[in-house]
Amino acid sequence: MTAVFRLTSLVAAAVLAVQLSGCVQFSMAVPAATRGNTVKLYNANFDKVAVGSFTFDASKDPALDKSHSVRLGVLSAPGGSFAQYLGNTLKADLLAASLLDANAPTVITGTLTLNRVDAPVGAGKGVLAARFVVTRAGAVRYDHELKVESSWNSPIAAATAVPQATREYERLYSDLVGELLDDDKFRAAISK
Repeated sequence: MTAVFRLTSLVAAAVLAVQLSGCVQFSMAVPAATRGNTVKLYNANFDKVAVGSFTFDASKDPALDKSHSVRLGVLSAPGGSFAQYLGNTLKADLLAASLLDANAPTVITGTLTLNRVDAPVGAGKGVLAARFVVTRAGAVRYDHELKVESSWNSPIAAATAVPQATREYERLYSDLVGELLDDDKFRAAISK
């Protein structure tokens, strides 16, 4: 009986150790409009726009468009693509400002060129960059790459650090859309 108890205890301890040291899966929230970005879009001179394809830079490792390792966790792209997440973030803000129209002649497309998140003990950092292109009736009106960065205190406890890194990285997408909306050349490109 004692040998069976010891064996059962050993197996239970091994299973628990594997579960505790295994990867935890994290995913970002569904993109939602931000008040700051929506306010930037309230302009009577803006035309309705369509959001076209958002892709990941073909010269980069395609795995970076799907997930990032953050300590012992894995941050997965909602819908399987961080590039598409950027497009959906832009759509959410445009929709909230009543400027999204799938049939509009003005189309915004994008290429995610850089996406990185690191959360070592001490200082976490995230970087996001994308090339945005605006066309109207096939003519390019805007073509520019924008970049945003963020840093934060990253605690020693992974149980706190990984969700915090996820929130900070998620916020970069709204920040990048905000940079786009602040660009005077972009604003001119979507004006009537």
